[in-house]
Amino acid sequence: MKISDKEYGEKPYVVNIEDATVQNETYRTTMWTGKKLQVTIMSIQSNDDIGLEVHHGIDQFIRIEEGQGLCKMGPTEDNLNFEQEVKNDDAVFVPADMWHNILNTGDKPLKLYTIYAGPDHVAGTIHETHEDAHNDPNEQD
Repeated sequence: MKISDKEYGEKPYVVNIEDATVQNETYRTTMWTGKKLQVTIMSIQSNDDIGLEVHHGIDQFIRIEEGQGLCKMGPTEDNLNFEQEVKNDDAVFVPADMWHNILNTGDKPLKLYTIYAGPDHVAGTIHETHEDAHNDPNEQD
């Protein structure tokens, strides 16, 4: 079984998060969803992005495992006044209610995992592509 084939939430679980992230080929897969925390792994294709979003009342931690990108954040979707390049081993801290996006500026997939405190996606969510995520009626900004 591939790591991304199952949601392991609300059960004890141990995983090599770096291996799971690097092996992941889906745009987004929720790996574990608890009452107050959620972990997803993502593979963002070259010239694609996470998508401009905000998580109301939810802090977020993003860890870049492979690739390079550009992180943008700001208080409104029209005022992304923070911008910084990101690469392997970088950690991005996104405060609750902060608009943000990460664009893949490299020529290979940008592999990352993210931790939401509390959960943001429906448990078991798998988005094979960015378009799937965009068209998911359960996703909201």
